[in-house]
Amino acid sequence: MQRNISYKKSLVPFFYILLFIVYSSLSTIYPILPPLLAVLFVLYIKAIKNKDFLFISLVAFCLVIFESNFGYQLFSTIIYFTLAYKFLIPKLVQNFSCNSCIKISYVLLAYLGYYIFLMLLSKIFLLPPPSINYYIVYYIVIEFFFVSLL
Repeated sequence: MQRNISYKKSLVPFFYILLFIVYSSLSTIYPILPPLLAVLFVLYIKAIKNKDFLFISLVAFCLVIFESNFGYQLFSTIIYFTLAYKFLIPKLVQNFSCNSCIKISYVLLAYLGYYIFLMLLSKIFLLPPPSINYYIVYYIVIEFFFVSLL
């Protein structure tokens, strides 16, 4: 595929989207595979900081895929991540100075905060409450290592 030399954006993120769709489908079948919610949270934060609309759109698409595979409400992760970025992340960065502390708090915010957000939505809109299992601790530990690599 020939491209203009002045256009520096790569086509690799679209390949990553396809890989994420396959991985997300496999993670619904095999619960040993983490769903990569915290990784998407960190990528969403980085995309908003860089003000890259294409990357924000790609991460939002991945979040919609995540929601559809796990049966969550449509756009709930995008709304939660935006609210967390506006209100919670500035307080975290202000209060913590170590990079590892911030990254572990990102992972905890992604999983536990999203669960609390879904509980709040279920109470407000009289929906069935979300269930939580013990795999969440395993997911937090594994995704902390993934987030540390980013």
